[in-house]
Amino acid sequence: MRILLVGAGGVGTAIAKIAARRDFYEQIIVSDYDVARAQNVVDWIRARHGDEVAARFGATGIDASDPDAVASVAREHRATHVMNAVEPKFVPTIFAGALAAGADYLDMAMSLSEPHPTDPHSQTGVKLGDDQFALSGDWERAGRLALVGMGVEPGLSDVFARYAADHLFSSIDELGVRDGANLVVRDEAGNEIFAPSFSIWTTIEECLNPPVIWEKDAGWFTTPPFSEPEIFEFPEGIGAVECVNVEHEEVLLMPRWVDAQRVTFKYGLGNEFIGVLKTLHLLGLDATTPLRVRSANGPVEVAPRDVVAAALPDPATIGPRMTGKTCAGLWVTGTGTDGSPREVYLYHVSDNEWTMAEYESQCVVWQTALNPVIALELLAGGIWQGTGVLGPEAFDAKPFLDLMALPLAEGGYGQGWGLDDRSAS
Repeated sequence: MRILLVGAGGVGTAIAKIAARRDFYEQIIVSDYDVARAQNVVDWIRARHGDEVAARFGATGIDASDPDAVASVAREHRATHVMNAVEPKFVPTIFAGALAAGADYLDMAMSLSEPHPTDPHSQTGVKLGDDQFALSGDWERAGRLALVGMGVEPGLSDVFARYAADHLFSSIDELGVRDGANLVVRDEAGNEIFAPSFSIWTTIEECLNPPVIWEKDAGWFTTPPFSEPEIFEFPEGIGAVECVNVEHEEVLLMPRWVDAQRVTFKYGLGNEFIGVLKTLHLLGLDATTPLRVRSANGPVEVAPRDVVAAALPDPATIGPRMTGKTCAGLWVTGTGTDGSPREVYLYHVSDNEWTMAEYESQCVVWQTALNPVIALELLAGGIWQGTGVLGPEAFDAKPFLDLMALPLAEGGYGQGWGLDDRSAS
């Protein structure tokens, strides 16, 4: 397996750092628009793991906005797999470039949605991933696989959905992704600051778009942003967090392969975060259409959302100032295999102190990066196989979760996952 990793930001860097401890691939080429940033990743691996490991990595430049450029770089390095680790706005071009190069493809966020033009808070328009699924036949005819939504959310929760359907439930009422954290970021003086732990570009996109819900009788439909607040109890000391509906890929993926009556996604954003997002929207600072702005060097065009992103700390750099844990998981209700009502929460918790000590990556980006590396290893070993555009639910979940939890000393990733049985609560 030869992997072209597109993007050397927080998640891309963490993917390379995690993969550096594995041996299932021949080479990983780290690529970025900024070649120096890609080279920094390779240099970190050399400093941490030595020349022998670093020899399996390389760095190069890439223009992720140009499918021909992506295809050219993939061909040059004989990539068998293209791993997309950049903003979802680049999904169409990287997706097309990988197919043109005859490589398999993975991403952690899918092609963007477009709200319904007249009734955005009730009806779907173009849904997340629609543009990719529309091309599934092209991938099938080429004998190539596009594994989409293979991060943590989407990704691990989708693996949990497959596992719950196959091993824990005879019928499922609701698959409810529930994510929360107790993360705090402070400045040099110790004051808590507003610093999103993930790309603000992506966060704005998914939080201000109309959330999607799926019901078996109604199909996919939307609600207003931040709707249906609920208090959800998270494990391992995180505690009770208010969660609200957010647009996310799991709701568009799970019903395609897993039988359930209802699928939802709720995220613990917090009142301050929601207030900031609402203000950005009110001021038009969430827009992606460039505005003409006067500057000292003359008029320039800039997208308001890019200005917001530039003004905030880079999520890849806030790890040393962050404390706490983040939890990603899936709440499942229905009938257990014994015929009794059952309610479980399947989850994985990432502790920032540990990820910083082990990988010098903050916990949110590290948790996201872990899952595509596991998936790549399963693909390399032929344990997961397929063609076309497929989500994580299309594959057997048990090999993934077994490899994830197996201790490092025994060839696994040493990342235990939890099963909180709440049936009696």
